[in-house]
Amino acid sequence: MEFGEVISTVGEVVDLLGVVAIVLGVSYAVVDAALRGVRRIHPIYTRFRRVLGRAILLGLELLVAADIIKTVAVTPTLESVAVLAIIVLIRTFLSWSLELEISGRWPWQKRAETVDDPASADAL
Repeated sequence: MEFGEVISTVGEVVDLLGVVAIVLGVSYAVVDAALRGVRRIHPIYTRFRRVLGRAILLGLELLVAADIIKTVAVTPTLESVAVLAIIVLIRTFLSWSLELEISGRWPWQKRAETVDDPASADAL
């Protein structure tokens, strides 16, 4: 097997892992929310959004990595690099938007350290 084929296969595997991460994360978020609803454990909605958002973020990061690997595996052309740049920009914007939704702050902002607040411990 040639080096380019191996790298391309690795890219496909990482691509698949990204999709699996999203599917498993969505499944876990739905089951967790359903169990919390049945047991009347709150918060349900905010935890659902946080778990779902984290799963999507993880999946997006894996998909970006797969795109980068696959672009490097083939002979990079100006067109393929431009397409990769557009994909990375769109997915980065989505990741930042999800991070803002989940944590209430931009990724480059420092996390507020509140050790005494039990509610913030549950949010982590």
